[in-house]
Formats: sequence, C-alpha cells, structure tokens
Amino acid sequence: MGVLVLKLILLIYSLVNGALFVCCMHLRMGGNETDRLALLAIKAQIKQDPHNVTSSWNESIHFCSWHGVSCGRRHRQRVTMLDLQSQKLAGSLSPHIGNLSFLRALRLQNNSFSNIIPPEIGNLRRLQVLSLHNNSFNGPIPYNISYCSNLIFMNFGFNGLVGKIPSEFGSLSKLRSFVLQANNLTGEIPPSLGNLSSLEGLGATQNNLVGSLPTSLGQLKKSTILSLGSNKLTGTIPPSIYNLSALDVFSVQNNQIRGSLPSDLGNTLPNLQIFSICVNQFFGSLPYNKLSYMPLSLSNATNLRAILVQQNKLTGQVPDLRKLHNLHRFGSGYNHLGSGTDGDLSFLSDFTNLTELEQLGIKANNFGGTLPASISNLSTNLKTFRFERNQIHGSIPTELGNLVNLESLLMGGNSLTGNIPTEIQKMSSLVELDISMNALSGSIPESLGNLTKLYRLSLGGNNLEGVIPSSLGNCQRLILLDLSNNKLSGAIPQQVIGLPSLSKLLNLSRNHFTGSLPMEVGKLKSLGVLDVSNNMLSGELPSSLGSCESLEVLHLQDNFFKESIPSSMIRRIRPFSQQFVW
Repeated sequence: MGVLVLKLILLIYSLVNGALFVCCMHLRMGGNETDRLALLAIKAQIKQDPHNVTSSWNESIHFCSWHGVSCGRRHRQRVTMLDLQSQKLAGSLSPHIGNLSFLRALRLQNNSFSNIIPPEIGNLRRLQVLSLHNNSFNGPIPYNISYCSNLIFMNFGFNGLVGKIPSEFGSLSKLRSFVLQANNLTGEIPPSLGNLSSLEGLGATQNNLVGSLPTSLGQLKKSTILSLGSNKLTGTIPPSIYNLSALDVFSVQNNQIRGSLPSDLGNTLPNLQIFSICVNQFFGSLPYNKLSYMPLSLSNATNLRAILVQQNKLTGQVPDLRKLHNLHRFGSGYNHLGSGTDGDLSFLSDFTNLTELEQLGIKANNFGGTLPASISNLSTNLKTFRFERNQIHGSIPTELGNLVNLESLLMGGNSLTGNIPTEIQKMSSLVELDISMNALSGSIPESLGNLTKLYRLSLGGNNLEGVIPSSLGNCQRLILLDLSNNKLSGAIPQQVIGLPSLSKLLNLSRNHFTGSLPMEVGKLKSLGVLDVSNNMLSGELPSSLGSCESLEVLHLQDNFFKESIPSSMIRRIRPFSQQFVW
C-alpha cells in the first residue's frame, strides 16, 4: 500500500511539473524569449561594430541589460526601446525588428545601416519614435509603416531612399514631426498629408519631388516648420498655406515655384522666423500697402531672423524692415529691385536699427544712388555685406571702416569712383575684399597690408595707379589676388609674387609693370592660375617657374620676355593638358 501511494505521489508530481514546464516554455517563447531572439537576429545582421556595443548581447546577462536595450516597467522583460544611435554600426536592419511588439522607440540614427527599411516595422503598433536618419538605407519607404498608428516622431533624413512618399502616411493622426530630407524621393507630395492634424514639422528638402504644393497642407494648423526646399516643385503657393499662422519656418528655396507674394504676408504669418523663397520664379513687388504706398507686411512679423528672397524676379523697393530687431540675415540678390536712381539705398538707413544683423546681401539688382554715410551705423555684428553688380555710384564712404567685424565686403561691378579709403584698414577681420570692376582711381593703400586675415583680394578693372605696395606680402593667407586691368606700374614686388599661400589665382595682367619676373615666383608651388600678360615685363623667365607644380593656366603673352621657357615646365604642361599662352 505504501508503494502505491508513493508511486501516485510521484506521478502527480511529474504531471504538475511537466505542466508547469510547458506553461513556462510557452510564456518564455511568447513573451520575453521572443524579444531575446529578435535582438540576437538584429545583432546577426550587424556586420561592423567598431565600439563593440553589441558585445554585451550574450547569455551572461539578461537582455534587458544589454547595451542600448531598455525594457518597460509595466511590461517587464519586454523591450520598449532600442537605442543604438551614433555607434558607427554597419549592416542591415533585420526583419525580426518587427517581433519587438512592445517597442516604443527605435533610434538607429547616425550609423551606416544599408539595404531596405524592413516592412516588418509596420508590426510595431506601439511605436512612437522612429529615427533612421543619417544612414545608408535605400529602396522605398514601406507604406505599411502607416500601421504604426501611435507614431509621434518619424525621421528618414539623409539616406538613399527612392520612390514616392506613401500616401498612407496621411492616417498617422498623432504624428508631430515628419522628416524626409536628403534622399532621392520622387513623385508629388501626397495631399493626404494634409490630414496630419497633429503635425508640427514637415521637412522634405533635397529630394526630387515634383508638382505643386497641395492645397490640403493649409490644414496643418499646428505646423511650425514647413521646409520643402531643393526639389523640383512647380506651380504657385496655395493661399491656404499663407494662413498657417503658427509657422516659424517657411522654406521652399531652390524650386521652380512662381507667383507673387501676398501683401499681407507679415500679418497672416506673424510668427515667422525664417522666410526662404530664394532660387525660384516669384515675381512682382515685395509686399506693400498699395493704398498708402507705404511698406507693410514683413515688418509685422517681428520675430523674423532670416529673409532670403534672392534669385527670383522681384521688383520694386525693399520694404521698411526697421521693426525686425531679431533679423540676422537679409538676402535679396539676383532680382530686379531698385530703379537705378538716387534714393534706392535709403532702406540701408532703416537697417541701422537691426542690431543683430550678420549678413546683408543685395547683389545683382538695379539699385542706384550712392552709399549713405549711415552705413557706419549698421550692426557691429555684421559679417557679410554684399552689394556687387548694381548701379551704385559715388565714392566709398570712409565711415565704412567702422564695420570692424566685417569678414566679407563685396562691392564689385558698380560705378564707384574716388580712392580706396585707408579707413578700410580698421576692418581687421576681413577675409574677402572685392572692389573690382568699378572706376576707382589713386593708388592701392599701403594700409591694406594690415588686413592679414585676407584670403581673397580683388581690385581688378579699375583705374588704379602707382606700384603694388610690398605690404601686401603681409597677407600671408591670400589664396587669390586680382589686380588686373588697372594702370599699375613699376616692378612686381618679390614679397607679393612670392606669397606661398596663393593657390587659386594671381592676376596682374593688363597693367604697366616693368622689369623681370622675380625668382620668388617659384614659391607659388600651389598656384593654379598665373596671368602676367599685357604688361612690359622683360628679361628671361626665371628657372624657378618650373617649381610651380600646380599651375594649370599660365599667361605670359604681350610682354618682352626672351623666349626661354623652363624645360621642366614644358615637360609637365603637356601631359596635364595645361593652358600655356606665350
């Protein structure tokens, strides 16, 4: 009897434990074991792991403690976040990613993952953050990611994705940020994106998108960023988009969009910080109140930091922007602004109120008149001032020297007269100075040699006389020096022609230089173009000319040199097909 009882106890014990084992196995395989196996499959597809971030992905510790893996508090031992960003990982993203059914955040940005984005991501119904930007993913964007109905943030930027933007994404009602920039996407912007009622930012710059902007985008009332530049978009901007009053950034630059700007732009978009429509086909006047003929519009968007309207077909005058105290950048080049008469530059006096201004560009327009002395009161933060290729006349105001933090001063291609003011020497931060193609006279100031940060100096196409000041040899960072088409004379200073920093261009052509070509020319080992043609230079060419190892273009014609080209140079010119003009 005792034996039977013992056998019965053992049988019950084995049955119970067997059931428990089966139950535990079922729970393990259906729960956290599924996640563990999915992670191992993901690891198997990672071919490069220079930081060994997945070395901890082994049996020695629980997978919830693996690098980059986070598990939830509510659903213990279920993976809720996979964060492997910025680890220089390479390989493919395994389709098993779709088995991490509790995943809320997938952060793989800033790596080198390639091949397709697995459609199985569409199985992740709890997913809120999908960050795949800055990788090398290719192929189309899987449409079934639209099944991830809880997505809030989705970034595919800076990959090699092709095909169309899935229209199905219009169902992602919780999506706040959608970034697609710098891919090879084609097709039109789906009108269904207008259904993204929670969307705050849409970025699709640097693709090949075509067609017009859908009117439905005007439904994105919460959007603060609409960035669609550098595509192939056409048509006009739907009026509904100009009513997105929450917009901080409106950027459609580098497209083929046409039409005029609404006169009430600054009223309907009062929160604008960046307004960029450059390189399009917008026409007409900048916004004006036609009833009172007083500038309106943009000045009411007082948060504006950047107004970039260059390379369009805009006409008229620059609006009154004196209330835009936060403005950092104003670019209106390559338009038809101005009338070519006095008074065109009166708006520069308004700009003296803009104490944050860093970049001011009005090049290639029809601006006439003279430079007002008030430019001395422009922002001390101003770093770039470009007004080349206009119809500006008169002298260069000496007050310009007060812009002591200016780095780029470009005023070539006007009708400026008089001398180069010595006060320019106070602009010790200058790296670019272009006063070419004007009607300046007098000599080159010795004080220009104090601008030791210069890397580009262009004074060509004027009526400058006298010698090249040897002080320019102090400009040890110069890579380009153009003094051509003037009336300069005397010998070429060895301090200048021996500047080893010159790599782009040294152009001294069409002057009245005499003497020989100094031996120091051999120090120009990195120079690409040397032009001393149309002068009165004489003597033999220095043998050191053969040391100019990078020369691609050499012009010596119309001088009195003896025909003695260094043989080492001839041997080098021929195989590299370099341009040599005797």
